[in-house]
Amino acid sequence: MENQIFEIDNDHSFLNEPFSSYSDRNSSYLTNVFTSEDPYYNRYMYDAQYSWNNHINGCIDSYLQSQICIDTTTVSGSDNDSYDIHGSVCDGESRNSSEGESSSRRTHTKGVDLTIRESSNENERESSNENERESSNENERESSNENERESSNENERESSNENERESSNENERESSNDLDRTKKYRHLWLQCENCYGLNYKKFLKSKMNICEQCGYHLKMSSSDRIELLIDPGTWDPMDEYMVSRDPIEFDFDSEGEEEETYKDRIDFYQRETGLTEAVQTGIGQLNGIPVAIGVMDFHFLGGSMGSVVGEKITRLIEHATNKFLPLIIVCASGGARMQEGSLSLMQMAKISSALYEYQLNKRLFFVSILTSPTTGGVTASFGMLGDIIIVEPNAYVAFAGKRVIEQTLNQTVPEGSQEAEYLFEKGLFDLIVPRHLLKSVLSELFELHALFPLNQNSNQVER
Repeated sequence: MENQIFEIDNDHSFLNEPFSSYSDRNSSYLTNVFTSEDPYYNRYMYDAQYSWNNHINGCIDSYLQSQICIDTTTVSGSDNDSYDIHGSVCDGESRNSSEGESSSRRTHTKGVDLTIRESSNENERESSNENERESSNENERESSNENERESSNENERESSNENERESSNENERESSNDLDRTKKYRHLWLQCENCYGLNYKKFLKSKMNICEQCGYHLKMSSSDRIELLIDPGTWDPMDEYMVSRDPIEFDFDSEGEEEETYKDRIDFYQRETGLTEAVQTGIGQLNGIPVAIGVMDFHFLGGSMGSVVGEKITRLIEHATNKFLPLIIVCASGGARMQEGSLSLMQMAKISSALYEYQLNKRLFFVSILTSPTTGGVTASFGMLGDIIIVEPNAYVAFAGKRVIEQTLNQTVPEGSQEAEYLFEKGLFDLIVPRHLLKSVLSELFELHALFPLNQNSNQVER
């Protein structure tokens, strides 16, 4: 029984229904007996009405009490229930008594309603408090889980960073150890520039400085080249005591190091290579044929051409011109030496002028051999003025380097465009000769020219 509201209004049907039935049953009796004006008639009617009203009020009381008890028990589990009880009796004094009783019933029911509402409010507050506690507990658990996850992630990151640092430190120690071992045994091995293989120096000289793994032609010192081309015991050096000065007082300032002068660098390379300058010149025999030969050394300041280099090569050409000797110049240079400024550039014109006298006026034979690398002012002068130009395999030959061209022109230089094979296809060289065949090729060329001596031919032309 939910949310039922019982209302007893001033409706006469509720009270008059039993009374009407009673009056119907006794109508004949009352009509017959009390027809005259009897003084007891009014008293009887008053007693009957009063007893009847009391009976009705008692029934109403018992009924309402039973309903209120039942509804109070039922409504105690519900949320919001209200009872509105109204009672009224239509006749006389009973109306006042019924109204007083109904007001007391209203007060009672209102108290029950207030009690029920208070209990429902308490239940609501308890349920809301429980929900708040549950939500707060859930939020605390979630926040604690998030904090745990964040702390675990931080610990993982820290551990990973520590592992990375440890691994990097181990790699650095290993690399440093490898570097130390490499420095310790670097005097025993030479690394190939092409395949990065190691070659044992003790056997490398006997193999003409050719890589055992890939056959790449490694750099050779000027002394090794002279030993390769000139017959033993026939070498006679020229101007070997000429040394460079510092004509323009050039100071070499390297980053993070103390200031080093050009003269100090010359002294350093003299101690390292055992040479006085970047070129060796002299007279010797190649398979019995007297020749004038000059060999440049890239290990001495990059084989750069300074005043002394230009002077020594010029004197060699003049000596070969006077003695009618074939001339060989082996080029390995980075170009003109910047520490001497325009004085090094003047050597290009001086050497070219001496070669003009040697080749055109005396009609003598000049062979230019280009090795890796040959660049700059050497390529632009006597390197490309030979009657026969021979180049070693895979040699790097250019006027300007790849990096300089790309930075100047903002264009990419194709790979291999400055190597011997590509330039040979363009007609820049006459022969590509491997190192172990070079001496025999030169000997054949000189024997061929010996059949037609150049000095006799020149005399015939004059006649």
